[in-house]
Amino acid sequence: MNLAEGVQIVSLGILGILMLASALGVVLLSNIVYSAFLLALVFASISGLYVLLNAGFVAAAQILVYVGAVNILILFGIMLVNKREAFQPVSNAWIGKAATAAVCTGLFALLSSMVLATSWQLSSAVPAGEAAIEVIGQHFFSDFLLPFELASVLLLMALVGAIILARREYVPDDEPENEQKVLTLRERPRELVASGSEPQD
Repeated sequence: MNLAEGVQIVSLGILGILMLASALGVVLLSNIVYSAFLLALVFASISGLYVLLNAGFVAAAQILVYVGAVNILILFGIMLVNKREAFQPVSNAWIGKAATAAVCTGLFALLSSMVLATSWQLSSAVPAGEAAIEVIGQHFFSDFLLPFELASVLLLMALVGAIILARREYVPDDEPENEQKVLTLRERPRELVASGSEPQD
């Protein structure tokens, strides 16, 4: 093992530990703002792994798209929607927890089967080098066109949802009696005039 391989192994270990620790912080911390910042650290760690894989374009796209766009959108949504509300107990809350546990278990099983079924041997194909961007573009618009479009639709739905939640205003059910309505002018009382009599000057 030469010096370059040792540096790569140490960098892989540091990035892996940093990514796992940040991901656990995203899930376990009670402060949602800290969770959002740790999510940005997770994305940055993943981009570092791409750099170790000699995928510089994918690493730059990871930083620009996820750290610079998606995570900033999440932070704006949190800061605009973060309203303090009293805790209200939810009836049959165990159903949601059980459904969440089932979904997480299914995803973990799916990822585990994918890891075990994947051949992790190094490819003998010639690296694309400077033509990597062209190859990625061809795959995006041929083999991975459907996931690429679904991801764009998902991001659009998240953006629209954040705007709708941010524009939601609290409207009280009962208006106070002594509070006057805005932009409402009181009507001047009219003088009653008897029939047959002339109004006085």
